[in-house]
Amino acid sequence: MARPTHSRLLAWLAVFLLSAVLGAGLELLHVPAALLLGPMIAAIALAASGLASGPRAIATPRPLFELAQAAVGTMIAGQIPASVLPEIAQDWPIFALGVVFVIAAAALLGYVLALKQVLPGNTAVWGASPGAAQAMVFLAEAHGADIRLVAVMQYLRVVMVAAGASLVARFFVGAPEMASDPAPLFAVPDRGLRDALIVMALGIVLTRITRMPAGTFLIPLLLGAAANGLGWLAPVTPGWMMALAYAVVGWTIGLRFSRDILRHTARALPRLVISVLLLMALCGLMAAALVVFAGVDPLTAYLATSPGGADSVAVIAAASDVDMAFVMAMQTLRFIIVLATGPMIARFVAARVEARLPALRRDA
Repeated sequence: MARPTHSRLLAWLAVFLLSAVLGAGLELLHVPAALLLGPMIAAIALAASGLASGPRAIATPRPLFELAQAAVGTMIAGQIPASVLPEIAQDWPIFALGVVFVIAAAALLGYVLALKQVLPGNTAVWGASPGAAQAMVFLAEAHGADIRLVAVMQYLRVVMVAAGASLVARFFVGAPEMASDPAPLFAVPDRGLRDALIVMALGIVLTRITRMPAGTFLIPLLLGAAANGLGWLAPVTPGWMMALAYAVVGWTIGLRFSRDILRHTARALPRLVISVLLLMALCGLMAAALVVFAGVDPLTAYLATSPGGADSVAVIAAASDVDMAFVMAMQTLRFIIVLATGPMIARFVAARVEARLPALRRDA
């Protein structure tokens, strides 16, 4: 018997309305990634309550999710500054050391979480990876990790890192507290939108041809960044497009939750919070080393080594007296290296965990 269409429509209406309320509320509170977190929390609430299960079961169509991935990839490509390569070339040993340290610390953290069986092996590594949260979620799904648990850890880290960076900037370094001006939701269509649509279309078509894992995200990101750097295209994704893309990503993640996975998440949450705090502390030590041995000013060093939340870090850096080019070059380089090495690190750590667990179980 076919599922009642009107029940699914009511479920989608409930998800949409609750998403709008939560997204707007989180935006008013200046919560990072509010337009994604609101829809994700709304979808989790309905999926866990049973209102969007059974005859009313709903799921985001895969082509819609791929369009959202392409929009996010194009958006990130448009934000990678053209000055990043000269800045990195000028002080490459400092950048190399900072990036390797943060990635190694995150991989070690993922290893410990997997070994303690807080999260499965590759899920723990992707959850701890210090890259853009949306990117890590997309790549985690493409490589077989549990997208729900990865999303919980990634967005928990985004909120905690952004809050920590704001506190450091405001109270410890004395930077002025300054809220960013929100980008307009609707803008007149221009060349930037046209270029963004070209990059997205090329990315989707090339993904169909190459079958690259997470290609609908990675190919627009790589193509857009290259074309932007060369001056061929200048993709700009308008606010309405990103609001829709974030909502689709949030719904895709949230509707996969169940009461069982929420119970597991609740049990793991205290240890996840501690793990994020530990990663932030390790990155703080790296920032202190940059201050002492490389002469970088404290706030610049702290923002440059903050593990993720690059968009929030950029807003704080723009409102403070710091070396903006240094901060964004470090954040961008780490993001690129995590994209390149993430699958390899996840497989390596998962294999080591699988090799250790039988011995630990025997000892127990």
